[in-house]
Amino acid sequence: MPATDARVRRHDLNRDFAWSDRAGPFRRISAAQARAYDELGCFVLEDAFSADEVAAVVAEIDPFEAEVEAFLEATDTGTFFIARANEITFTTHLVARSPALRAFTEGPVFQDLAADLIGDDVRMYWDQAVYKKPGTESPFPWHQDNGYAFVEPQQYLTCWIALTDATLDNGCPWVVPGLHRYGTLAHESTDLGFVCLDDAAARVDAVPVEARAGSIVVFSSLTPHCTGANRTDEVRKSYIVQLAPDGAAVRAPDGTITPADDPSRQYPILVGGQAAA
Repeated sequence: MPATDARVRRHDLNRDFAWSDRAGPFRRISAAQARAYDELGCFVLEDAFSADEVAAVVAEIDPFEAEVEAFLEATDTGTFFIARANEITFTTHLVARSPALRAFTEGPVFQDLAADLIGDDVRMYWDQAVYKKPGTESPFPWHQDNGYAFVEPQQYLTCWIALTDATLDNGCPWVVPGLHRYGTLAHESTDLGFVCLDDAAARVDAVPVEARAGSIVVFSSLTPHCTGANRTDEVRKSYIVQLAPDGAAVRAPDGTITPADDPSRQYPILVGGQAAA
């Protein structure tokens, strides 16, 4: 593990993590992007999808997201876990309900990123749309994706796809470079979400990551990140696709291990370095 950072407190299950650099050759990313991923924990794959591809994805997601918004509005508090009516929604497991989105996530962009940054045998782990509504002042706090469920191997891949332009004004992601190399950090639960870093400490070297619609913010499951307020009059839309090594499993504090192989939504992306049949 790297030398201690005063901001870092490791997760109780994170005992012997060592970051694994990627050496190439690469199918889709450049050597500079690979270095950014290893050293900073993040890079942007510009214009990965065309405007027509993005429009098709949005058309698939919007009806499902509208159901989630209606559900939140019907609750007594307007909230469910970390989702809040008219502020931020999380629409999960879309690939289990949309053949079009399953086909999208099985496509060459994700195959190549899987090969470049994970390995030859890779599965879908998680997918969700996150819509941040106009006028949402609350940020989504500093966390690692592996802080929500402790996956082993800890090092998997998050593809944050901008479905609308992600800007400083509407809540683009921010990342803290370098801390991914410590592995999973301890997280605390708050009303806004799990938190692994104090905001003031994180902001010392935090970097905003703006992205045009159709681009992917590519980062590790271990990269601390947050998103800011949406002070515009438009919904900021993103679709998050996470890929993990075949054989990955969620480890609970009580020792229970759940393989990440649900056939309805955790299907193979690559088998032996080739597209899954």
